[in-house]
Amino acid sequence: MKKFISTVKNIFSIEDLRIRILNTIGFLIVFRLGSFIVLPGVDPSKLTGSSEGIFGLIDTFLGGAFSNASIFGLGIMPYISASIVLQLLTVGVPYFQKLQKEGESGRKRINQITRVLTILITVAQGIGYVTATIPNEAIMVSKPLFMFSSLVLLSAGTMFCMWLGEKITEKGIGNGISMLIMIGIISRFPGAIIAETLSRGTSGMLLLIIEAAVLFFVVVGVVALTEATRRIPVQYAKQVVGGKVYGGQRQYIPIKVNASGVMPIIFAQSLMFLPALVAQIWAEDSDIANYIGSTFSDFTSWQYNLVFAIMIILFTFFYTAITVNPEQIAEDMKRNGGFVPGIKPGAPTADFIDNIISRITLPGSILLALVAIMPAFAMMAGVGGEFAQFYGGTSLLIMVGVIMDTLRQIESYLLMRHYEGMMKSGNIKNNPSNYAVA
Repeated sequence: MKKFISTVKNIFSIEDLRIRILNTIGFLIVFRLGSFIVLPGVDPSKLTGSSEGIFGLIDTFLGGAFSNASIFGLGIMPYISASIVLQLLTVGVPYFQKLQKEGESGRKRINQITRVLTILITVAQGIGYVTATIPNEAIMVSKPLFMFSSLVLLSAGTMFCMWLGEKITEKGIGNGISMLIMIGIISRFPGAIIAETLSRGTSGMLLLIIEAAVLFFVVVGVVALTEATRRIPVQYAKQVVGGKVYGGQRQYIPIKVNASGVMPIIFAQSLMFLPALVAQIWAEDSDIANYIGSTFSDFTSWQYNLVFAIMIILFTFFYTAITVNPEQIAEDMKRNGGFVPGIKPGAPTADFIDNIISRITLPGSILLALVAIMPAFAMMAGVGGEFAQFYGGTSLLIMVGVIMDTLRQIESYLLMRHYEGMMKSGNIKNNPSNYAVA
């Protein structure tokens, strides 16, 4: 306890870190307040106040904004969808590949295109959202006027959420977009625990304790998956400069088993609710649309979980491929006089690293997919629907990933100021500062 209090004092004694933490808290408060501002023309008393299936999962990500018909009802999901499209275009379209290689100016152009595409996706998703989730009896104005005003406000709300995420990244702690998703999830967690406790009652306390114990081990497993790395040894050649010997030491390049973090989950989830939303519009006129809508609205169905798992595996490989460049790593190592023992520098080193990444990414992606669909198994075992969403799955993966990334940033501030780290060893496992940067 003394160490914890001492660490908190150290954190708030660093002015830059203190300001960033307070900025982050302020931005998150604004985001949460916006989640309770209902769209004009909606009677809140006639809203159901809850969502089921995939809509319930989206509502968890958005901290209740989805079911509340809030101006933040779509949150940053359209921005994530737009980012997916741009990343796919960057891989396959020469124009976007050229922009990516142009440095800062190219990134600014890609960001501008992403924003425009975000607005278009928000309008498309907004039509489905208003049509499928807001009952006609809750609308107090004419339907055309309400549709127009809602689309404008939903687009403005999404752009504002995107701006908040960018400001958190720039002036706060952690990745802003991921932080907004995490705070929405955490805001629903106390209610889920209370609901599970009330449903179990006094006679079911033993089951509740068992559920809590299993949840603890699930969290430990997710942390292990998030932090697991394959260390590639790198030997640096000795250099004599001015009579002094430099180099000659062995360091390591850490390659994560789950190098893509939470992004495959976010990417896959942002696409998984599209079939249900689209099907809701034509559900009355088509048996196929009815089937798709009912299947993909139930996140416990085997069809939903199979597609979800496959998408996670594919996105894991895709995101790892665009974020980890073996050729660049090999080139940097060669330039700095480093080499992998037993492997020739240059192309053989790049092939060696690429082979390792491929071998560890496959089991990592499968484990990631298994953890993501665990809520369905939890519900089959009798865990309540609300609590099951936190029983692994997307919610837990996002929370663990974002919290660990944020802790690393705080840890780096502490170590830079020569304070003791947040753990007994003085380092958070896999802190990038512990390894060589090739």
